[in-house]
Amino acid sequence: MKRWISWVVAAAVLAALGAGVWRAMAARQAQQAQAASAARAAAAAPLQLAADELVTVQQRTLNLGVPVSGSLRAVETAMVKARVGGELQGLTLREGDPVKAGQEIARIDPTEARARLRQAQQQADAAKSQVDINQRQYTNNRALVDQGFISPTALVTSQASLEAAQSTYQAAVAAADVARKALEDTVLRSPISGQVAQRLAQPGERVSVDARIVEVVDLSRLELEALITPADSVAVRVGQTAQLSIEGVPAPVTATVARISPSAQAGSRTVPVFLRIEQPAGAAALRQGLFVQGTLATGRAEVLAVPLDAVRTDKPTPYLQAVQDGRVAHVPVKLGLRTVADGQTLVAVEGAPAGTQAIAGRIGPLREGTAVAAGAAVAARPAASAAASAAKP
Repeated sequence: MKRWISWVVAAAVLAALGAGVWRAMAARQAQQAQAASAARAAAAAPLQLAADELVTVQQRTLNLGVPVSGSLRAVETAMVKARVGGELQGLTLREGDPVKAGQEIARIDPTEARARLRQAQQQADAAKSQVDINQRQYTNNRALVDQGFISPTALVTSQASLEAAQSTYQAAVAAADVARKALEDTVLRSPISGQVAQRLAQPGERVSVDARIVEVVDLSRLELEALITPADSVAVRVGQTAQLSIEGVPAPVTATVARISPSAQAGSRTVPVFLRIEQPAGAAALRQGLFVQGTLATGRAEVLAVPLDAVRTDKPTPYLQAVQDGRVAHVPVKLGLRTVADGQTLVAVEGAPAGTQAIAGRIGPLREGTAVAAGAAVAARPAASAAASAAKP
């Protein structure tokens, strides 16, 4: 009897366990079915797009430009060098000091130059005395020849001596002029007006010929040497203007193309273009060496254009994610001119007709054929994000 009761209890326990397992499996299958149903509903629902998430291919006027960059430099600069060797004296100017054209900057010790000048001058005086002696001898011999006291040969000899003495005197005078020029070169003067940019030597230092002493720059006229590609240089003309951003200057600065190099550089094949900088009125003076970047305006063009970020490049051919009949269609396009307007980069496109609605670049890539609904309220964005995630491959 007791054995029978044990079997009944064991059967009851097994039945209870089986019922629990069956209920758990049924509940899990119901959850899976509900999730699958929700996923199908999300996939079937169109992707909601706000109005600012669509861009339109439309006719635009693009201001064409060439990017330029470089460092400012003064049009007028001068490197004052030593023309004679010797001890440097009297150099008191330092960086930033103003100088005038012709102002004495420094001197080279003139002791040796003065001695050479005295020596050359004395040699010239001696040569002049010899000329006077030969001149008197020639005059006397000519008188004697006229009276028949000496032969004409003696007159010819005295004339040759006079001419030799005159040549020696002229050479001595020239040597004195060279010595005088060397003495004048001991005084170093600025060839232009401006400011001292560099002081490259110190007083008391013995410098050699052509040693650099001081660099002077004239900041009243500045220019930018921009190196542009040969393709961009075709559209550049003298007189075109550019808006430049200069470090340390809050407002943009206007520059004008002053010169264009007739030849490209040998190594980089770039073409140097020189832009004259207009000093901002009432602003602090610009400095040589400041970094500059900006855009040189080269013209205008009427083209079909879209924001550059709307063009997808994750395929071999660039394309737009266009909205056609409520679904996403990948429309291949050919890119053209680019420009920056109102803080965004626009690019000309070929292959998409005017009026085509395209999805903005911030939405990301969508599978072709994905259902979309344009112009939805921003409040529907969470559902749109879920649908976009489901629509991706």
